[in-house]
Amino acid sequence: MIDDHSPENILLEMTNISKSFGPTVALNKVSFSVHAGQVTALIGENGAGKSTLMRLLSGAILPDLGKMRLAGEIYSPHDPHAARLSGVSMIYQELTIAEDLSIEDNLMLGCESSRFGFLDRTEQRRRILDVLELLGLDHLSVTTPARLLSSAQQQLVEIARALVVDSRVVIFDEPTSSLTAQDTEKLFRVIRTLKQQGMAIVYISHFLEEIREICDRYVVLRDGLSVGSGTLKNTTDDDIVRLMIGREVNDLFPQVPHQAGDVLLETDNLCGENIPTGVSFELRRGEILGLSGLIGSGRTELLRHLYGLDEIRQGKVRIAAVPFHPSPKRSVQKGMGFVSEDRKTEGLAQGMSIEDNLTLSALDPYSRWGVLDLKRRRDASVEWMKRLQVKAATAAQPVSDLSGGNQQKVAIARVMHQEAEILLLDEPTRGIDVGTKAEIYRLIGELAAAGKAVLFVSSYLPELMAICDRIGVMSQGQLVDVRKRSDWSEEEIMQVSTAIVRH
Repeated sequence: MIDDHSPENILLEMTNISKSFGPTVALNKVSFSVHAGQVTALIGENGAGKSTLMRLLSGAILPDLGKMRLAGEIYSPHDPHAARLSGVSMIYQELTIAEDLSIEDNLMLGCESSRFGFLDRTEQRRRILDVLELLGLDHLSVTTPARLLSSAQQQLVEIARALVVDSRVVIFDEPTSSLTAQDTEKLFRVIRTLKQQGMAIVYISHFLEEIREICDRYVVLRDGLSVGSGTLKNTTDDDIVRLMIGREVNDLFPQVPHQAGDVLLETDNLCGENIPTGVSFELRRGEILGLSGLIGSGRTELLRHLYGLDEIRQGKVRIAAVPFHPSPKRSVQKGMGFVSEDRKTEGLAQGMSIEDNLTLSALDPYSRWGVLDLKRRRDASVEWMKRLQVKAATAAQPVSDLSGGNQQKVAIARVMHQEAEILLLDEPTRGIDVGTKAEIYRLIGELAAAGKAVLFVSSYLPELMAICDRIGVMSQGQLVDVRKRSDWSEEEIMQVSTAIVRH
């Protein structure tokens, strides 16, 4: 392994980088280096400056001050394409796949091979076949449209795009947020291979256990400043969390006492077009019911059917023992709130402001004789932003300007503002830093203590095991088993998740 203390092995160096957006200082004299043959974790809370630093590195924006060097040469890309051609590629948390293009065209977009002015597909395919084999995608036809790929396969296509142009530095931004445990392990094998080939890897993640497994070094940003760095083997998780948030976090999974009451939501043999299939369960007031399972197991589809986004083909839903026929409008009227796992296209109206996104599902408190009290709504939005620590200039700021984690906070604040009695939460902590996760767990506990019923889908087993009262496991569209949390182990959950269901 390459010596991590050797200055000559620094492949990429950023020195005294500063960037402001109007009055907001996003980065203040940040220095950051990445070594060849190493994986460096970039860690920080939402809004700490990680995304801005990587956007500068990948050529999406330009710094106000500071210098960058790549392999000892001045590096100053004017756009992401120039960065990619220089050997710096970024794999975003929100995938940038062109779904109507084939795998081949996605990989070569902007870097096509040509001969005498004509596209040379023979040469292109020669370049990409080895890469696809490395990533385990060689069984797919290169003419397959990207929309037919799973989320995990699309993620691997993003990685392949970086490899076909001989990237020297690859940035992974929350790469496992939509991957199963098996796909995550496959991704880690790929990263280890890239590391052995001498590439420099930047790895952004809020999961400290992932960082421990795959990274060599770490750099922590807080409020636009670099506040710590070093080798992971010489530091503890508590040290890293303390650097991230500037204070101690005594309990990453705060427990709020709550007690299950009467049944509020129940389903009987609920079926969709394909999945879910024959799902029956009860959810009580004051209860947090977790749902585990692999991607495609039917967890998300179950929530979508309960909320009325997808049509129920068979079965019954009852709220407080009264038959209920879901539609989004009726669900809101009946006190049901839904946080989608896809905040970009479903969870939020990206072109609207923070206050619009927060309040649109419950405007009555600010309306009198059909006229909105805009000041009252603004004040309420600011209070919710403070409560969930949303980092933004004003409540009028477009939600699209926020980091992914801050967008997620707005989505959660919306259903809390709505005062929903039944909360359908699909991966609510995805992309959120550890300090804010602890706050979200506390808020969920408080909601349960107030008699709310929470249905909580998550791929992160530690949080299910820590905060849920009962956990159900879905597989192949069926709710296979539901038990008290104390009756499960993480190993048993994975075994049930991966078992073949006999129909």
